[in-house]
Amino acid sequence: MESLSLLRSRSSYFTGKNAAEIARLMETRTFLRYKEGMKIGRVQVESPFRFCVDCQKRGNIMVKTGIFAFALVLGLLTFQTGQMVVAGELKLGQTVPEFSALDQQGKKWDSKDHIGKKILVIYFYPADMTGGCTKQACAFRDDLPKLKAANVEVVGVSGDTVKNHQLFVKAHNLNFTLLADTDGKIAKTFGVPTRKGGSIQRTIDNENFTLTRGVTASRWTFIIDLDGKLVHKNTAVNAAQDSKNVMQIVEKLKK
Repeated sequence: MESLSLLRSRSSYFTGKNAAEIARLMETRTFLRYKEGMKIGRVQVESPFRFCVDCQKRGNIMVKTGIFAFALVLGLLTFQTGQMVVAGELKLGQTVPEFSALDQQGKKWDSKDHIGKKILVIYFYPADMTGGCTKQACAFRDDLPKLKAANVEVVGVSGDTVKNHQLFVKAHNLNFTLLADTDGKIAKTFGVPTRKGGSIQRTIDNENFTLTRGVTASRWTFIIDLDGKLVHKNTAVNAAQDSKNVMQIVEKLKK
C-alpha cells in the first residue's frame, strides 16, 4: 500500500488551522494532524493515494497516483475539539473560541475577560488610516455612547501593529479597543479571509509615518452575546453604515 506524502511549502497559508478538506471527498483510512506545524485535530484520507499540497496555490490540492493526476479546489478547514469547521463558516449559535492580542496601549486583551460581561462587537477591517476603515471607525466612535448604553463593547481588529493603532486612535480620537492581529491568528479563528500585508505613508500632525501591517483582513463584523455565542455575522459590510447596522441588530436581540 502506497504511503501518504504531504509536501508543504514555506507559505504561511497552510499553517495554523488551515488544511485541505479531504475527508468529505474520499473514504478514510489515514489521519493527518495540524496546528502551526504541530499535530492537532485530524483529517482522514484514503491511503492508496499520494497527496501533494502546493501551498503556493491557495486552496488547491493535487491528488496523484501512478497513472493519473487531477486537481481538487478545496475549502479551508479549522479544527476545534476534534471537529472540522470550514474556515469562514463560523456559524450562528456557535460558541466563539477564546482569542487574545495586544491592544493599542500594548496591553494584552483577552476575550475570556470580556465575554459574559457585555455584548461584544468584533469587527475586522483591512488597514488603519485608509478611507473606508476610517469611515467605519469614526462611525463606531460617534455611535459608541448609544452602544455602551445597550451594554455593547466594540473591538476593531486588523493586521496593523500596536504603533499603527496608536496613530489611528490619535488621528481620529477613537474611543474603543483596537487589536493588533499582525499574524492573522484572530482572523483565522473567526474564519475571516486575509491576504498579504502592506505599507502606507501617512502624515499625522505634520509628521510623516510609514504604517506597515502584517496581513490584510477582509471587512467582516461579528456580534457575540453574553453567553459567548455568535448571534450575528456580516460578510458584506458597508463601512460607513456598520455601526448603525450593529445597533439595529442589538436592539432586535433585546426583544
